[in-house]
Amino acid sequence: MQQVGITGGIGSGKTTVCRIFETLGIPVYYADDRAKMLMTEDDELREHITDIFGDAAYGSDGSLDRKHLASVVFSDKDKLKALEAVVHPAVHRDGQNWHAAQDAPYTLKEAALLVENGSYKLLDKMIMVFAPEETRIERVMQRDGTERSAVEARMKAQLSDAEKMKVCDFVIYNEGKKSLIKQVLNIHRQLK
Repeated sequence: MQQVGITGGIGSGKTTVCRIFETLGIPVYYADDRAKMLMTEDDELREHITDIFGDAAYGSDGSLDRKHLASVVFSDKDKLKALEAVVHPAVHRDGQNWHAAQDAPYTLKEAALLVENGSYKLLDKMIMVFAPEETRIERVMQRDGTERSAVEARMKAQLSDAEKMKVCDFVIYNEGKKSLIKQVLNIHRQLK
């Protein structure tokens, strides 16, 4: 069974595209959501995170203090690298176990940073969801109630679309000119 990655910049429409694949019976592993869950529920990972960030990494109720972690990692690149060094392997293991338990012609692994962190190299094929920068900014501002400058800063932390396209086998254009459903169906036929 093939493992197919699906990536794209913030606000490109990855989740919408994944939902279409799910209606076709294709299981989707949402890596960012799983990472958040593992950071709270995986005892070994919690221990590593506490070693790196101290007890302030988790609230009194045991939940991950994401705001605290974000404030630290965005100002300390070494802490960010240390966090990634423990989270990425845990997510990879979890994703492999999840993939092995599926029964489908292929599975999708959805993550914004598949190319940036190099994990695309472990997948059989790659799909990129593309949308113009201004469209993405407007979508994220509306979706998250975020200021333009904050969205632009997050976008700058990701590779350019052109760089991502270099390693992708398929590109889905989500700018409102082409049918997403038709594009997904075309890729689905090729992957089956």
